[in-house]
Amino acid sequence: MIDFELTDEQKALIDTARRFAKERIIPVAAEADKKSEFPKGVFEGAWENGLVNATVPEAYGGLGAGELEHTMLTEELAYGCTGIQTAITANTLAATPVILGGSEEQKKKYLGMLTASPIRASYATSEPNAGSDVAGMQCRYEQHGDDFVLNGQKAWITNASYASWFVVFATQDPSLKHKGIAAFIIDRDTAGFEIGKHEDKLGQRASDTCTLSLSDVKLHKSQMLALPGQGFKLAMETFNTTRPDIGASAVGLMRRCLDECVAYAKERKTFGTAIANHQAIQFMLAEMAIRIEATQLLVRKAAWALDKKRTSPLTSSCSKAFGGDSAMATAIDAVQIFGGNGYTKEYPVEKLMRDAKILQIYEGTSQIQRMVIAKTLLAG
Repeated sequence: MIDFELTDEQKALIDTARRFAKERIIPVAAEADKKSEFPKGVFEGAWENGLVNATVPEAYGGLGAGELEHTMLTEELAYGCTGIQTAITANTLAATPVILGGSEEQKKKYLGMLTASPIRASYATSEPNAGSDVAGMQCRYEQHGDDFVLNGQKAWITNASYASWFVVFATQDPSLKHKGIAAFIIDRDTAGFEIGKHEDKLGQRASDTCTLSLSDVKLHKSQMLALPGQGFKLAMETFNTTRPDIGASAVGLMRRCLDECVAYAKERKTFGTAIANHQAIQFMLAEMAIRIEATQLLVRKAAWALDKKRTSPLTSSCSKAFGGDSAMATAIDAVQIFGGNGYTKEYPVEKLMRDAKILQIYEGTSQIQRMVIAKTLLAG
């Protein structure tokens, strides 16, 4: 039997996240965007309210929330600002491969660090010439007895300027493609591991994004998270788990677009009447609502499937691809409804449009999601 009724615990989580977005995120979002500034105080407030590291198991100090609950939380934070939401929820991307593949010692140490104090962690697969093409990475490792030495570059790493530890993927030999990839956990202060430039981005500017440089980074075998050849599988399992969160972020952004547009359409007048009375505007608002409803259902189905250990990438990729594309279309319509005002920074929809674009790009572009979906279908 299908039941869309929320539990009392889910309602409480949504209420907490919704109030936090209204009281702590929305008031500072525009300034954080303008300055491209990581909202350290907001992050710490979110941590204190249990909105960071929600999926970390209770055994390591987390809430032990399921993916369904995490998408609900993400949606509410994204309503306030998807950039700040990304800064808050990015720990989940780093924690997920540790939860999925880490040893008990690694889980106790690194997941415990996240829940003991408001620190950040980062996840690093992308490189300057290998984004969605994870198997094309060039960052290399060599094994010397019980030690590994890593050299290479990573790019587009969220929260890198502030992270205390990193999950980093590297290959034994680029010619081996996915078969040569392993994963490691690297502490920030490791010799030869350096944080590079801060990216000056189009949107989600409150989310810190940097490059990484690895020069003869020496690691003990205890810091290996995935064996050679298993790293690619772990990266894909991680993305499969976290992609519904991108769809949830899209829902939050679209809800904000719709609310802003409804309020504006009731006030703005043309041809002697509020623009809300024009059928052209009404149709655009209706399309926004349709996209929101459809994406939210896709996200919740994908998250539910993950919680039930039904790990087919089909629904996760559908929720991410449809969500990202719908958010971009909705944000474009929002600017159109606001007209010339929407093209200025005085009104919020300009920022919403800039923030929406990355949802079609990171954690696998919309085109990559369609490749994943088609491959899954053809594989039966």
